[in-house]
Amino acid sequence: MKTLLSLTVAVLTFPMAALAMPAIGDIVGTNPADATAALEKAGCKVAEFEAEDGKIEAKCTDTATSKMMEVYIDPKTGAVADIKSED
Repeated sequence: MKTLLSLTVAVLTFPMAALAMPAIGDIVGTNPADATAALEKAGCKVAEFEAEDGKIEAKCTDTATSKMMEVYIDPKTGAVADIKSED
């Protein structure tokens, strides 16, 4: 019974864990529409984009923790290059 309960909890919480944040190397795209859609699918609600140090910076909120985050995107490949907490 305990195993069934543990399995049920794990299955029900797995979708939330999948929406934690994008990972470095994930391809999110280089245009705002594609990047917004990919980041929000990964659990990062985008507030704005800006250029910073040769990269695209997406300021967003981690929907799992409500923390403000900065996701840096390589403008040539559309890959996530870095992720930082906005402190």
